[in-house]
Amino acid sequence: MRTSTPDASVPNGEVSWWWRSLGGPPPFRAPLPGDLDADVAIVGAGYTGLWTAYYLKRAQPDLRIVVLEQRFAGFGASGRNGGWLTNSVTGGRERYVDRSVSASEGGCDAAVAQQRALNESVDEVIAVAAREGIDADIVKGGELEVARTPAQLARLQAFAAAEQAWPHTDVETWDAAATASRIRIAGALGAVWHPHCARVHPAKLVRGLAAAVERLGVTIHEQTRVLDISAGRAVTDRGTVRATHVLRATEGFTADLRGEHRTWLPMNSSMIVTEPLPAGFWDAVGWRAHETLGDFAHVYMYAQRTADDRIAFGGRGVPYRYGSRVDTDGSTQRRTIASLTRLLRDFFPDAAGTPIAHAWAGVLGVPRDWSATVVHDRANGLGWAGGYVGTGVTATNLAGRTLADLVLERDTELTRLPWVGHRAQRWEAEPLRWTAVNAIYAAYGMADRAEASSRSPRTAWPAHLADAIAGRH
Repeated sequence: MRTSTPDASVPNGEVSWWWRSLGGPPPFRAPLPGDLDADVAIVGAGYTGLWTAYYLKRAQPDLRIVVLEQRFAGFGASGRNGGWLTNSVTGGRERYVDRSVSASEGGCDAAVAQQRALNESVDEVIAVAAREGIDADIVKGGELEVARTPAQLARLQAFAAAEQAWPHTDVETWDAAATASRIRIAGALGAVWHPHCARVHPAKLVRGLAAAVERLGVTIHEQTRVLDISAGRAVTDRGTVRATHVLRATEGFTADLRGEHRTWLPMNSSMIVTEPLPAGFWDAVGWRAHETLGDFAHVYMYAQRTADDRIAFGGRGVPYRYGSRVDTDGSTQRRTIASLTRLLRDFFPDAAGTPIAHAWAGVLGVPRDWSATVVHDRANGLGWAGGYVGTGVTATNLAGRTLADLVLERDTELTRLPWVGHRAQRWEAEPLRWTAVNAIYAAYGMADRAEASSRSPRTAWPAHLADAIAGRH
């Protein structure tokens, strides 16, 4: 079979293939016309900001809500991600366990509540999409993560045992034969699967959500860069919005705001997508339930089968730009395109002859403790949510509903979730930040290469070093 090699002819950037598949980004909405008064000003028109506006306006229709966006709604991770509407607890549910209280006395209640809320949020997004007429190619086929080396298999088994000890995780463990019966992946030794995940077209979802928010009477001002946020004020390059509540929903672009340079690290993630694959490929590979696909490598991959029978395939690439710099158009490095292409074809050798149609990248927000958060200060009206570390498609919905309840001063199950009020320390100054992040991912890559050439079930030592540097033990 002919093998296609990625070259300079592969379209790169243009925000993402998701947007390109829709004919490119939509026409810009009008920028802020000047100074303005509002009840709620939301900075960032991605999933977090739009979900917050949606639930606030539905709960209290007379609120004057303004969403401010530097480029266009869905420019950031919301229009570039892998399309996993999944139930992951960012940072791990164990951090929400009260160590001073035994499990029998309720020490695990907060962690269980967080997991249950995320499970329910998957279905909530699906329900809202149906109610609002948003066709986002949603198929709830669950999440499948595979092991392709003995060390990955050992981590898979440990992960499965830990997950199955908790309620509401619903994890199943599959051997090689069961895995192949669902998706035939070269070298797969086993897998774990759970049902709380759906495939989604990210740009269709964010485009539809923005339209739904506008139908409710929320104003979105694009082409409006917010320079500074303080109590009662969002200062932009086109005027100042004065509001009782000012909510930050900037995720991977948070470092661009004054005073927030070290709050969340903008981590890069890259994706490629193939041209549509023929029916014969899918007959051989399966993937009929449209499960999202991941693995147990340290520098892990993520993928989905798209509605038009492509494979969208992602991974880390160059993890971080010095000084928390972010991109302007979604371009990724040629070497990243090449490495992702090799890995995709390693997973699916029968796809080797299918050209890569597009490549792109984006940034996601990473707190120093790798845990997402929702915060609102009643005293000054300032709030924020984010730090999803790449698991935000579902978490943004939960965050938006939670922020809405906090702003409206409601005492609900959502406002009592353990991520509410959580704060992480700031990231180190440069050059420590750049050195540490690149060292972490260099060590993870070294560990993956060592494990690929070994029959040992033990995790390679560089991964333990990387975990220690990252503070993930």
